[in-house]
Parts: sequence; structure tokens; C-alpha cells
Amino acid sequence: MIFSSDNWAGAHPAIAESLVAHAGGYASAYGTSELDRKVEKKFSEIFEKDVAVFFVGTGTAANSLALSSVNRAGGVVFCHREAHVNVDECGAPEFFSHGARLCPVDGASGKMNTSRLEAEIRRFPAEFIHGGRPMAVTLTQATESGTVYSLAEIDAIAAVAKSHKLPLHMDGARFANALVGLGTTPAEMTWKRGINLLSFGGTKNGCWCAEALILFDPSKAQEMHFLRKRAAQLFSKSRFIAAQFDAYFSCDLWLNLARHANAMAVRLADGISASARSRLAWSPEANEVFVILKQDVASKLQQQGAVFYDWHVPDHLADSVAGDEGLYRLVTSFATRSQDVDRFVEAC
Repeated sequence: MIFSSDNWAGAHPAIAESLVAHAGGYASAYGTSELDRKVEKKFSEIFEKDVAVFFVGTGTAANSLALSSVNRAGGVVFCHREAHVNVDECGAPEFFSHGARLCPVDGASGKMNTSRLEAEIRRFPAEFIHGGRPMAVTLTQATESGTVYSLAEIDAIAAVAKSHKLPLHMDGARFANALVGLGTTPAEMTWKRGINLLSFGGTKNGCWCAEALILFDPSKAQEMHFLRKRAAQLFSKSRFIAAQFDAYFSCDLWLNLARHANAMAVRLADGISASARSRLAWSPEANEVFVILKQDVASKLQQQGAVFYDWHVPDHLADSVAGDEGLYRLVTSFATRSQDVDRFVEAC
């Protein structure tokens, strides 16, 4: 009953096999091999336009490089208060951008409220040099709360960013989960909505270590080559990242893995909703489920082998979580088994 994180899941066999298949022989280095080029072309096919693709090793690297590529002196990046870039990346976006700041924006369900975003941006008028100046907006899809921005919500965020001439970045660590949750296409969820840069994650969804930074305007890619090299993210044997993506995209594996993870989250949520002792904090929209459990129930589940994390209680839930209760996060993955979900539900 491993619901700690989709990062705990291993690699899908097809991806492991692809790594083995490309382990022998020789291939040109630093992203110049035929396999690298093949996968770059596949990304363009998936997004229905020519894109610039930069393989990196971690989502933090992708996010940090994306924001550093649009850096300006005194720059301020606007993100949700609970966004990964703000609370889980140890200051990497600020470090790699040489001092840009993150400005948290509030909003329910892990999503930036557009009115709050507008207000926060206006706090930094470009002509007031002492306060700094707006530099970018970044949104997380799926969010850290397991919710997903609808296409209309992305449109609204993009409209605010565009009105201030700010580039819009999407942190897509769980991109595939959000995509299948919405039932849309990669193009519709990104550049057709106004996304300029995308951190495309594969690691959480069955890859070993495969992340990519996507630029939807390839004419702006030249600087990124130097930024990635300076950040120590230019892999000499990048064909091994390409090999993972090659299998990941084959026969829609990436979408099927995400569908399974999301389906397990729904199964988990449905079971908890039917429980007399436990309840959902809110409905999941991807592969993260947030539940309210009695603390003694949570302890018993952990004693029985369940692994999950306790979570901070957001302000809007503060009055509905009793003193003997806690909020907990459960994450499903491509490797989650239905029998493990059912065991958890029966015990809670």
C-alpha cells in the first residue's frame, strides 16, 4: 500500500527495456545522436508544431532553467503559494536566475486566483525600480493539491500574463495525468492557451529519469543551450534520456500509464467516500488524493504497511478538521495495484 509518491514507483518495463536496447554500441554525444533527434521530432508531432526540446535530469532543473531564461534584473515571478517552485525546490529558481524572486499568489484548490494574480503583479509597477519588476508567471499542471486547471482557467491566467507582456510557464511534472484528466491534447493544454515554456515530466509517470524543457518558440532557444550547459544539465550520453522518451511515447504508453494512475486515484477516492470513518478533503482530478483521517486510523494503516504523508491543513479546511484528525496525501502511480487500493479502503 505505497501511496507516498509517484516518485517511489520504479520504471515501466518497456522503458527499462529501451534503456537496455540502447546501452550498447556508439552514438554521438551531447544530444546529437539519431535517437535524440528522433525524440525531438516526436515532441513536435505531439505538440502539433515545431518546438525546441532540452533534456534535463530533474523537474527542478527544468523549472529553474525555464525561469532563468526569461530573467531580468530585479525580476519577480508569480506562482501559487503552494507551487513546487515556491516550497520544494530549495531556492533553485532564484539561484539559477541569479536573484529573481518568487511572489506567492493565493487561490483555492492549489490554483492561482486571477484577481489575486492581477493584484500581485500590480504591486510591482515597472517604473518603480526599488520594488523590482514582473518577469514571468508560472502555473503547475496538475497542481500540488491534485487539482487540474481547466482550459478556461489557463486562458484566464494567460490573459493576465499577456496583458502585462509576461511569459507564461507551465510546471508539468504530472503533465500526462492532467492531460488525460482533462481529455484534451498537449497543444490545447499549452501553446494554444498561451503557454510559452513547459517543464515536461516523465519521471513520475514510469520513466527512470526523464524530464524535458519545451520552448514553444524555437527562435528563442539559442540562449538555453548555454544556460543548460552552465547549469550542468547537458548530459553527454543524453541518448539514455531520449531512450526513455522513445518508449514513453510509443503506442501512447505515457497516456495509458497516466490513465491507470488516475483511475486508481478515483477508485481510492470512491472507496474513502463510502467510508463511515474517513472522508475526502476534496475530489481528486489527477493522481493525488487528499483525505481526512482520524489520527489513530492513520497510525493503524501505517502499522499495516500503508505509506503516505501527512499534509498541512489549508486555511479553508481549518474549521472542519478536528483535533484528533489529520489531513493526508495519497498518490497513485502507474504501478499502483487495485488490490492495494482496496486493502487501504477496507482498513480506513
